[in-house]
Amino acid sequence: MSQPVMVSGKLTTPGGSAMKKGRWTYLDNVRRNPGPFVSEEFTGSEEAVTASERVKVFGAGGLGCEILKNLALSGFQDIHVIDMDTIDVSNLNRQFLFRASDVGSSKAECAARFVEKRVKGCSITPHNCKIQDKDDDFYMQFNIIICGLDSIEARRWINSTLVNLVDPENEDSLKPLIDGGTEGFKGQARVIFPTMTSCIECQLDMHAPRAAVPLCTLASIPRQPEHCIEWAHIIAWENEKPFPALDNDDPEHITWLFQKALARAKEFNISGVTYSLTQGVVKNIIPAIASTNAIIAASCCNEAFKIATQTNPCLGFEENYMMYTGDAGVYTYTFKHEKKDDCPVCGNLARDLEVDPNLTLEEFIASLAERAEAQLKKPSIRAEKTLYMQSPPSLEEQTRPNLIKKIGELVGNGDEIGVTDPSLGAVNFKYRLKFSKEYRGNAIETASAS
Repeated sequence: MSQPVMVSGKLTTPGGSAMKKGRWTYLDNVRRNPGPFVSEEFTGSEEAVTASERVKVFGAGGLGCEILKNLALSGFQDIHVIDMDTIDVSNLNRQFLFRASDVGSSKAECAARFVEKRVKGCSITPHNCKIQDKDDDFYMQFNIIICGLDSIEARRWINSTLVNLVDPENEDSLKPLIDGGTEGFKGQARVIFPTMTSCIECQLDMHAPRAAVPLCTLASIPRQPEHCIEWAHIIAWENEKPFPALDNDDPEHITWLFQKALARAKEFNISGVTYSLTQGVVKNIIPAIASTNAIIAASCCNEAFKIATQTNPCLGFEENYMMYTGDAGVYTYTFKHEKKDDCPVCGNLARDLEVDPNLTLEEFIASLAERAEAQLKKPSIRAEKTLYMQSPPSLEEQTRPNLIKKIGELVGNGDEIGVTDPSLGAVNFKYRLKFSKEYRGNAIETASAS
């Protein structure tokens, strides 16, 4: 195919007519002409290959706004976006698809409307709901999934959902997952091919849980505004129960916590408690920087474009994880994160877990929440029989007596247990229990006697 050349400000092909220079000219050059790294599946079509791809975007916040804009300007024309949040005044400094008149409205709907207005021919379907509200058939309709989420739990949920969708006899069931995340001046982008490459659960130890504040500090002498907020969140809420259940996205609930925290702060002469900080602490919101969002979103959309057009190798099989830091200069590094055989989502092996058999089941469950590779909140446990279930209430009541029993009374050394958590979808942690050596003999005798 002849290469177009620039003549008098117009693109012309030898022996052909002049082509009008427009928005998609340079993008079409990439899609039309094979480069040195194109895959064997590259067709060199003049049509907008990306237009036939249906893309799902999770999140319409700081990162999601950038992703939606980039996808539309990269030729993707059938995009869906899901976000349950509404627009707050504090969002306007970096979530550029929103205006002051949008405050209180759905993020997904406003973002879709803005991009459709600016990029003609692009269709964006908004979904103002939780990602868990959609079933498997909904996710099966997409070719590429992109996450711009600020929640580890949400990432783990969609990750396990996509892994479970994979059918070895149906190649269309494999949905590439592109995940972006930012934290201040740092960020990451990664591409996951479910069941084939390392998944989010394989990489969970890179997301350490937030350090807990000692309860004695919260209850006795707080020193920081965050301590006052955590006191309102953990102690005051539990004591007063102003609402049946805490909803972190309900302004009325956050306002109640803010007022309690502010009163606590005044009592100890602590300044700095604000509504915004209260919301950030309760929801574990990390301050966002617009330039970091832009860089990570560009990387995510670049990977989506490469997957859709085959114009270049994407992250995924060799190097699959790109990290960026901008606090001490601009630095990026790409490496391969290995797939784990004992991953609870995409692996097949159980993880060895050393445990003191004299621990009660309740103490053991509490210890699981502190494990970086698990990060569970309300775990349920099964062995050959159900040991404890958090829900439904009838089953919780039935298994509650086991909480005071010792682990050594319920299972044996070397037994496997399955651990699930309702917030993580189909994730099933498999552990092979190894009793601590100093207790192993006594525990075996106890188990034999029972």
